Amino acid sequence: MAVLHYGRTEPPDTEACPAQPATARRDQPPTALPEQSPTARRDQPPTVLSEQPPTARPEPYATARPKQPRATVPEQSSAALPQRPPTALPAAPPARRPLKRLLALAVVLLLAAVLLSVAHQIRPAPYGDRLTPGPPAHTARARGDVVEAYDGRTLRWRYARVGRRPLSVLPARGHAFTVWDDGLVTDTDGRSVRWHRALPAAAGWLRTRGGAGVLRPLGRGILAIVTPARIAAYRTADGDLRWVLPARAGCAFRPERAVRHGPALLVAQPCAHGAWTAQLVAVDDLGGIAPHRTPLGNERPGAGRPEHPRTEKALAPPR
Repeated sequence: MAVLHYGRTEPPDTEACPAQPATARRDQPPTALPEQSPTARRDQPPTVLSEQPPTARPEPYATARPKQPRATVPEQSSAALPQRPPTALPAAPPARRPLKRLLALAVVLLLAAVLLSVAHQIRPAPYGDRLTPGPPAHTARARGDVVEAYDGRTLRWRYARVGRRPLSVLPARGHAFTVWDDGLVTDTDGRSVRWHRALPAAAGWLRTRGGAGVLRPLGRGILAIVTPARIAAYRTADGDLRWVLPARAGCAFRPERAVRHGPALLVAQPCAHGAWTAQLVAVDDLGGIAPHRTPLGNERPGAGRPEHPRTEKALAPPR
């Protein structure tokens, strides 16, 4: 069947029609078509169109748009990308924390022990001691500013104090007791200085009179130190003070005039006014010798029962 078309006008080619803005197209007046009379349209034979395959109808008034290049995203390296923070490692199980704390505490204690040992080694020697150690010796004497100990003619050890001078040396069974010009008494066995003891108010007198008769050995490990003001007894094992006997008022002891009589030490005590019996004092390792005395023992603690277990006073018996 033939299809009749009444003067249909095809739209212009999109490629030949230039692109116009929408405002220009809206303001442009429509194109007027030529008018035909009704008689001409009626007498005109119909136009027979050959059958043609249907073609795709283009969209009316489609405007061509210039093709634009597709935007490309520049590639980024893995280093430029933001890095995610590493996830936290799982916490140690609670059972291991006490062990780590104990190990840290042990390390701290070890370091503290090492530091204390180093500090002990570099600290200055007490009392200015300068000891050249050696084996014990039977004889010791003062030579200049040094105390030297000999075994026969062989020098065993030497002992000195910075800026001090020994006044008197008393050897006793491998030990050497020394009194110095500053009023200090020391005990040395060759391996170490065992103890130091200071004599109160005696430095000036020692520099003037010397140390003759100051060091007096008593029995049972007791050393007596005689000065004008007092007689003090020390235990030779550890330098412990055992007893003190002060001089009478107006009197003074004379160390150089002290003598031994059996176990007793007789010390002169001249007085300006007094009987001659009061100018002589007898002492031993237990103190001043007097009738009915009951002194304490001088043994070290834990060494056994003292020689005199009775500790009460004779004039005040227990009730």
